Amino acid sequence: MSSLENKNSELTGIRETSKENDPYAIFEHVADTLWERTELAIEKNEVARISDDTVAKLMTTALKLYAAKTDGEGRTFRPVLGKYDEIVTPTEALTAVTEVLRALRLGPMEFGLWSRRRPEDYHDTDFEINPNENTIK
Repeated sequence: MSSLENKNSELTGIRETSKENDPYAIFEHVADTLWERTELAIEKNEVARISDDTVAKLMTTALKLYAAKTDGEGRTFRPVLGKYDEIVTPTEALTAVTEVLRALRLGPMEFGLWSRRRPEDYHDTDFEINPNENTIK
């Protein structure tokens, strides 16, 4: 059996187990795999091999899940890995945020008004980050 077949068999087993016990448990494994493959694609300069539709689906999924968790749980948590900009640079963040706003036909005015919704000031607050969960305390 090839390593690809082994991986596919392993993923199928994880999916089946996850569905039986917890339909959302697969998120942990999938997130780790996506993170590793994204780093590899960037490192090898092969991001063009990933379709625009796939990136849009992942971005949409991440946005909807983050909003549902923060609104539904009445709390906020750091939406990106790292303490500041060692993983996601300001340029990367602003590129993505600008295009999300543009896609929804929102501008700086709406962003400025809405950003006051959560008063936490990330720049002046020394958050304690749980490295296992990427949550802020």
